[in-house]
Amino acid sequence: MRRLLLALPFALLPLAIAHAADEHDHDHDHEHGSLGAHEHGVGRLNAVLDGQALELELDSPAMNLVGFEHVATSAADKAKVAAARKQLENPAALFNLPKAAGCVVSSQELNSPLFGDKPEADHDDDDDHDAKDAAHEHHHDHSEIHAHYQFTCATPTALSNLDLTQVFKTFPATQKIQVQLIGPSGQQGVDATAKAATLKF
Repeated sequence: MRRLLLALPFALLPLAIAHAADEHDHDHDHEHGSLGAHEHGVGRLNAVLDGQALELELDSPAMNLVGFEHVATSAADKAKVAAARKQLENPAALFNLPKAAGCVVSSQELNSPLFGDKPEADHDDDDDHDAKDAAHEHHHDHSEIHAHYQFTCATPTALSNLDLTQVFKTFPATQKIQVQLIGPSGQQGVDATAKAATLKF
């Protein structure tokens, strides 16, 4: 079984190389918007307010948060990764949640190849992991940082909006965040920018 799984990454290799070649010019002309999910300067946020539960899920190219996408080897790069991680570990400040709402973090999870996490590991047996990790290895020229937070809010009615100003200030390379908001007034898709950073639930 293991032999078969080890052959898998090699079968995927030409695909990954072709994919990387396709996106090679991605740094130079990322303005033209046809690059799909991974676009420098653009992050994605899902925000769900359901009763007292607030869930926020942020996905961003590492470039937006730390200024590079390779695994940090120099002391300066490691310091940038550690600083970004520290900021992401304080979501109440980052998302500027109103004190009146009384939101407390009930769980949080940060994942990124830059943090030394295995990309998209799921909880199957180990044989399975090795093949998946190797298959994903090539895919991470464009590293993402994924942050998932759950809050319990004592007074959710005080959460009439979500203010992303601090996210843009903390990570100035982020120009736009594509937000899916689900709250008491239904679902909406909004693009937030530094100039229009407050979204209504």
